[in-house]
Amino acid sequence: MRVEAHPSSDPERQPSRAALRGLDLLNVTLADVRDGLGPYLAIYLLAVRGPEQGWNEATIGLVMTIAGIAGLLTQTPAGALIDRTRNKRGVVIVAALAVTASCLVLPWISNFYLVAGTQALASMAGSIFAPALTGITLGIVGPKLFSKRIGRNEGFNHAGNAVSAMLAGGLAYLFGPIVVFWLMGILAACSIGAMLMVPAESIDDDLARGLDCREDQNCEQPSGLSLLLRNRHLMLFALLCAAFHLANAAMLPSVGQLLTKVVGKDNATSLIAVCIVAAQCVMVPMAVLVGAKADSFGRKPIFLAAFGVLALRGVLYTFSDNPFYLVAVQCLDGVGAGIYGALFPIVVADLTRGTGRFNVAQGAAATAQGLGAALSATLAGVIIVAAGYSAAFLVLAAVAGAGFALYLLFMPETLGYEPRPTDAQPPTPASPLAVPAE
Repeated sequence: MRVEAHPSSDPERQPSRAALRGLDLLNVTLADVRDGLGPYLAIYLLAVRGPEQGWNEATIGLVMTIAGIAGLLTQTPAGALIDRTRNKRGVVIVAALAVTASCLVLPWISNFYLVAGTQALASMAGSIFAPALTGITLGIVGPKLFSKRIGRNEGFNHAGNAVSAMLAGGLAYLFGPIVVFWLMGILAACSIGAMLMVPAESIDDDLARGLDCREDQNCEQPSGLSLLLRNRHLMLFALLCAAFHLANAAMLPSVGQLLTKVVGKDNATSLIAVCIVAAQCVMVPMAVLVGAKADSFGRKPIFLAAFGVLALRGVLYTFSDNPFYLVAVQCLDGVGAGIYGALFPIVVADLTRGTGRFNVAQGAAATAQGLGAALSATLAGVIIVAAGYSAAFLVLAAVAGAGFALYLLFMPETLGYEPRPTDAQPPTPASPLAVPAE
């Protein structure tokens, strides 16, 4: 018989103000640290090192590919680590230090293998942050407040991205590309301070992994990772995540290439910066709105809206190559990505409730998402060369449309999702494994 639930799973549980303030600040300061140097790496290596030191578009692309593959390979292990550890604050701090050290060392090294190694390390460490932030959030606020709190997290994350992008752009204009490294160091120090603001005792490690009782109680124990593979709705959701990023990831780079042809590389760089900041500003209210309404509207109609907006965005790009029109259409990225970022951990939490594998499931879905993003640029590039930009945008829109149809027809509403007992505990001879109910 199941014993009384862990007191911290009580729906009336009230997180401490210190923990909530720390979460707010952590999401702002980690917004830039979690992605490492990102697009600034290519700018620095090409502008500062250049061909005279052996750096061109091909070698820079290879470094970024190596880093991306390293990050993909560690997504699922990172989630498993967050599920298992009872020192989540320490893991976040170590990861932040690793990312920062990998970036700060770049001005003093030029060897290809060293650069590739440091960026692979940064990507591997960065894979910790997404499951850690959502796991810590679930462990602090519990399942009843999780949706609203995730929306708030995403709002602060996008606000942090917008502010750091503006700071990086302005400071790099005044002091050169190297200023981005020092900005990264400052943000990492702030993120460590923010993490320490969250009291360790405010994080319930059992809730954080998707259990609603303590492991020393006589209740369901965490299921094996293999059982996740038998949850067909979780596997379908991972496929949908891959489809979303297959359609989305190449749109902004393709717009950047198109702008380069229309207005030249100098003006295109400024316009792309405007695109990024504008989209992030749209994502802030969108993420907060999704968090506030996900429990009343349900997850499915909101996620369908994300796919629909993504498909519409791809189609609209084909109507004109006017720079201001393209920037305006790019703002729709804030709607689709804002919805996706807020709903992703909520849906995974729904599908893994009671299994104790919330964070490892996040890592597995994020791996699928990363594969979709990695294939997106290749798909768009091949089509652009063969048939032009409009054809590429239409194909990406068609992928988003296919994702919309797949979600509509086969993905259940996960609000109130009730997996069968075999999803939360190993099967017994009296209880054969079955797929989750609709």
